[in-house]
Amino acid sequence: MRTSRAAIFPAPNRPVELREYALPELAAGEALLRVDCSEVCGTDVHLHHGRLAGVPYPLIPGHVTAGTLEAVRGELRDVEGVQLREGDAVTFLDVHRTCHSCWYCLVAKASTRCPARKVYGITYGAADGLCGGWADYVHLLAGTRVLRLGATRPRDFLLGGCSLPTALHALERAQVQIGDAVVVLGIGPVGLSCIALARAAGAAVVLAIGGPANRVPAALLMGADEALDLATLPAGERQAWIRQRTGGRGADVVIEATGAPEAVVQAMRGARDAGRVVVVGQYTDHGEVAWNPHLDLNRKHLDVRGCWGSDYSHFHRAVQVAGHATLGAPWRSLPVREFALAQAGEALAAVASGEVVKALVIP
Repeated sequence: MRTSRAAIFPAPNRPVELREYALPELAAGEALLRVDCSEVCGTDVHLHHGRLAGVPYPLIPGHVTAGTLEAVRGELRDVEGVQLREGDAVTFLDVHRTCHSCWYCLVAKASTRCPARKVYGITYGAADGLCGGWADYVHLLAGTRVLRLGATRPRDFLLGGCSLPTALHALERAQVQIGDAVVVLGIGPVGLSCIALARAAGAAVVLAIGGPANRVPAALLMGADEALDLATLPAGERQAWIRQRTGGRGADVVIEATGAPEAVVQAMRGARDAGRVVVVGQYTDHGEVAWNPHLDLNRKHLDVRGCWGSDYSHFHRAVQVAGHATLGAPWRSLPVREFALAQAGEALAAVASGEVVKALVIP
């Protein structure tokens, strides 16, 4: 019997364990992916701490993964109708079973809110099989949206990882226009991707505020004109720092990508009157924060938009961006640390502490 190693979270706040699972018998429309690399992201830290609801532990993490099709049963085609074959380099949309028939899918056009959706490495647990990327193999269930990487190396796609489609969704919500001044709060992977995409979208000024200090150079590499280490300036003075660099008005667009509730208020205060604020960093519940609806929102005539996850369109464009000689260049400049599968716990700790900018698990 062939088996696959997998790194698992046995339960919240428990050490990562390495276990072996039998490889599945494939049904029609399914495939077996040999993992080349899988991402370690902030979501995995939240999962390890038990901060997301509805997670079926034990869990094989790794929701954004790329590799090679080892086996395909029946016919498997991509969105362009091209047949996928064994040996193809691919990635896949981590969101699975979106129904495309409920009110959210059909009326609201908000498929990320579909109640039927399941997510590899998050809401599929180890009891469901090899459904996370921190493993030698991933079982791609029927109906999974698989994307060809073509000449793009799996590792190059994973340099953007889940942050790139998430940031594409945030930029879509922000509607950045040519000549805009954009401020990105947070310089983790999502914030860094937002910086590069804001520049690509035509922003004339791109400013970043975040930490820790070791990520500031990465923000500049991604295209920020200036990047402020938040530890060097009190919160009350950051609004003035933004105004000094945006004609005294504030930013046309502020994107919050920090995860800290107070950053949402700072985002509203850093935006100009009639500006736009996109909140993409509040993926888990970190509590409440005080704000003034009159001064912070209504009198400023702000447009404040939430942004949750990503859908197939964002993954599709992420593959295009990652493989593009010019558009993908910023991500290829990022410092990356690679960890063996047996080192998955170390990789998780490095991401949780902010010690690394980007971490990949390489089975």
